[in-house]
Amino acid sequence: MDTLRYKVELGKKVDLADWPTHEQNGMELDQVNEQLKDTIEELKKWHTRLHAEEEKGIVVVLQAMDAAGKDEAITYLFSHLTAQGLRVTTLGKPTEEELKHDYLWRLNKALPERGQIGILNRSHYEEVIAPRVHNLLEEEPLPDQLIDGEVWNRRYRQINDFERYMCENGFPFVKFFFNISKEEQTTRLLERMKNPEMNWEFSFSDVEEREHWEEYQDIFGDMLTHTSTDHAPWYILPADDEMYSRLIIACVMVEMLKDINPELPEISGGQKEKLQYYIDKLEQEAK
Repeated sequence: MDTLRYKVELGKKVDLADWPTHEQNGMELDQVNEQLKDTIEELKKWHTRLHAEEEKGIVVVLQAMDAAGKDEAITYLFSHLTAQGLRVTTLGKPTEEELKHDYLWRLNKALPERGQIGILNRSHYEEVIAPRVHNLLEEEPLPDQLIDGEVWNRRYRQINDFERYMCENGFPFVKFFFNISKEEQTTRLLERMKNPEMNWEFSFSDVEEREHWEEYQDIFGDMLTHTSTDHAPWYILPADDEMYSRLIIACVMVEMLKDINPELPEISGGQKEKLQYYIDKLEQEAK
């Protein structure tokens, strides 16, 4: 798969209307499923190496409108990986304590350790989306001089600087935006609403936020334009096709891990002798 087709180029202006919400690149669904199965197996292998080496960690950002498939992607893809090497966090509405700090403060509690993949189901990018749509900054305890016409560009720069800092300290970022169509979101929301077993996934705010659909699309485009960097790129997924989107994520993750190239720790000479001693001992006991 050519994952570069879905990567936002540095400095390129993003209009989500130009990016497909439905695409399987000419592949049949059974082909997608088969390739996804193989890619997940490869991802498991590389994740084991990352976890064993404990030198670098990866931060995965998942961002989207409601019902775009973030939760399902986490369950389908990352549940196959070693649990100790994963950390999943959802950053929702800031708490009273979090509002007393800078807007990136709460992110530190969600970051992975070396050897882990940290998954942010919603992320620090919430701080340049919802507050902008609903004019929420004035309700936060911020100094008036920080709420001006440059606040969003300033936050973009701060986020880029933070992600560069993390990358330079061994924690690269990779970011996925689930580009779902309004029609497909309607279908998925209705399914949640009509199916009693799925009602728990539904929130009335999911429907209410649709009133701001076009505004969200514009703000997402602005966010993707200003925060896709060489050290922390965005990939835009055709989220109407759930399985194909998962395949893109899995392929990008494998490529990233191959670039990191983690290695399994080697046993030293003295430890090898001790290991062989216990191998011989246990084999004798087995006889």
